[in-house]
Amino acid sequence: MLVSKNKGTSLLRSSEKSSLLRFLALYFILVTMILLLLGIFYYQSQEKLMFSNQRTILSEYANRQVQALKQLHNDFPHRTIYPRSIKYRSAIYDIEGEKIFSLLKHDNIRFDKEIYRVGNSIHFLKTLDDYYLGAKYLFIEVDEDKAWYKETMSNILAFGTLTLIVLIIFGLFFVSIFLRPMRNSIVLLDNFIKDTTHELNTPISAILANVEMMDTSLMSEKNQKRLSRINIAAKTVSHLYQDLTYLTLSHNRKSKDEWIDMKQLIEDRVEYFAILAGAKKITFELDLKESAIFIDGIKIARVLDNLISNAIKYNKRNGKIFITLRKNYLQVKDTGIGIKSKKVNEIFERYTRFNSSEGGFGIGLNIVKSIIDEYDLQISVESIVDVGTTIRIDFTKGTLDG
Repeated sequence: MLVSKNKGTSLLRSSEKSSLLRFLALYFILVTMILLLLGIFYYQSQEKLMFSNQRTILSEYANRQVQALKQLHNDFPHRTIYPRSIKYRSAIYDIEGEKIFSLLKHDNIRFDKEIYRVGNSIHFLKTLDDYYLGAKYLFIEVDEDKAWYKETMSNILAFGTLTLIVLIIFGLFFVSIFLRPMRNSIVLLDNFIKDTTHELNTPISAILANVEMMDTSLMSEKNQKRLSRINIAAKTVSHLYQDLTYLTLSHNRKSKDEWIDMKQLIEDRVEYFAILAGAKKITFELDLKESAIFIDGIKIARVLDNLISNAIKYNKRNGKIFITLRKNYLQVKDTGIGIKSKKVNEIFERYTRFNSSEGGFGIGLNIVKSIIDEYDLQISVESIVDVGTTIRIDFTKGTLDG
């Protein structure tokens, strides 16, 4: 047995949430891209600073090595040991770029750059004025100190995260300002609907009651047709009134769940809508089996009324409505105008209509979806343009009889 969750999520909150999430997603992507670019620029500047610092140090090492090479050149051939240092490694090349001697870990050297990175080492190139030992080029190599890299990445992550948080807070503040006109418009519309609803009940009830009490046998055929049109119009407004009442009052009340005979309810609602369907020469074909679900009677009536009403509203003249009921599902199929596949997922959004020539506020299927979600039922829609639409509701185990 399923207990109603009574979610009652308002249009104001859902619309704001949807707009807020879309804005924040775009805002987050843009801010992230900007911060990423700033991070790249900062990294490059720190790398340049590191190379500048290393150039000063390696230039000093190169001067020391030049002095050692000069000394070796002068003592040659009495001394033939190539000068070494624990602080750096070096290599000498002749004017043709041929290696004379090398202690480098990485031999993929470059003659077009003064300082550059090779693997995890840094190379520094010094061009010699004097050809000591026949050398024209001196390379100094040291292991790269990654301390600057760790500090740079730490700063990027820390300041980037802090900046992102601050910008998101500003984004939330600005989007609340941007959404204020929409919020005010929706509140105004909801208040209008609520106020209008209170004024509709008495005249609608009076019209329907008087129409039912009239003796049509005493009327001419022309007057009978006029009365039928009045009855159709009154029932159309009555259906709208019931939707508006549900939106403003019923969906916030505590659900009164009970076992509902779905077959009997469908037959009653089809009889109620028969005169509306008859105006477009639409016929019903019912295939109903016994089924009962545990649900609020007013809410399941709203579901049925809106499914049938939409099947009539968007059907073709001389069309048909097929209603199938089984123990575990309900299906309503029409031979109407259909819906484009890319628009199917939008039919449950409030104020959405797919034919501007038809009346209504576009709130019926939104009510259906809210009730379906409240009771954890499953709803699916299949539609083909100019062929028709099929809406199926699958009942869950908790709502089924037995």
